[in-house]
Amino acid sequence: MNEQLLSDNISKLLQRVRLSAEKSQRSECDILVLAVSKTRPAADIRAAHDCGLLEFGESYLQEALVKMPELEDLDLTWHFIGPIQSNKTRAIAGHFDWVHSVDRSKIARRLSEQRPQDMAPLQVCIQVNISGESSKSGATLEELPQLVREIITLPRLRLRGFMAIPAATGDTRLQRQSFGRLRTALEQLQVIAPAMDTLSMGMSADIEAAIAEGATIVRAGTAIFGSRNR
Repeated sequence: MNEQLLSDNISKLLQRVRLSAEKSQRSECDILVLAVSKTRPAADIRAAHDCGLLEFGESYLQEALVKMPELEDLDLTWHFIGPIQSNKTRAIAGHFDWVHSVDRSKIARRLSEQRPQDMAPLQVCIQVNISGESSKSGATLEELPQLVREIITLPRLRLRGFMAIPAATGDTRLQRQSFGRLRTALEQLQVIAPAMDTLSMGMSADIEAAIAEGATIVRAGTAIFGSRNR
């Protein structure tokens, strides 16, 4: 994409994050911007890195594995944010720094077992189906305590917190209600896992509501790269 347009988009996004943080009396330094780069070519990721972004999120494993070697000269942090099939866990465990979409113990165990010993523990978030949508992956709020207990015992994973994609709505009040439920769940389950410190929530359309409710990672694709290539 046009590099000037990309630079302008990133500047506008960072300004949104900064203003939202100030409004919520938070530090923008506590909020990580994750560029959702699925479907985008390696050249766009390189250009976004040149504009200062370091963290990139991919949903499609095979596509990511093609791009990664093209960008290995850059100091990038790779996040897997898509649904995880059992037959993909080995490649995910061996190529990513973070996984945001762990939703069941079987997947967590496989990621731990298949994480190479010469790599740092894999940073993981449990995906929570916060709106109870049948079309979305994620553990229910009721399943969370047991899943947290299981994951914190796995030696090659580090449980960082929760991720959610609430039902789409333009109503800021409803957005904040959904994000607030995830924040409350994290606060309650820090009794079991006090090291949890991450709320991966909020995308291009609802970043402000997510930051107001405590998001520490916001995932932006459209706001950075424009409408997704299909």
